[in-house]
Amino acid sequence: MNRKQGGMTLTSFLMVLAVVGFALYVGMKLFPMYQEFYAVKTSMKALAREPGTSDPAKAQELFFKRMDMNYSDSVKRDNIKFDRIDGGVRMNVSYEVRRPLVGNLDIIGRFENSQDLTSHGE
Repeated sequence: MNRKQGGMTLTSFLMVLAVVGFALYVGMKLFPMYQEFYAVKTSMKALAREPGTSDPAKAQELFFKRMDMNYSDSVKRDNIKFDRIDGGVRMNVSYEVRRPLVGNLDIIGRFENSQDLTSHGE
């Protein structure tokens, strides 16, 4: 009886290793971008719970204090807009993050979030 050995060859193992390595490399570039976006969302939700943040100037100042504590530098003052709503304002944050990947290729992430800020902190 002739038995044939099964399994991966060295070449196929190296190809799988290269694909997994590249996926991990891309993941290492993407993770900080999404971690920063989570910090933006968390800061906006915490800001909404504070009373008296319906003033856009005060809300923006408190927001950037929180962002400084999180070492976030992608969100700039130009990325924040306020719209009037009943009982307060809606804070809209829209920004873009660009990170180099390989050579002249970049990874670009566009992030948007909005939060209602009312005078009674709900």
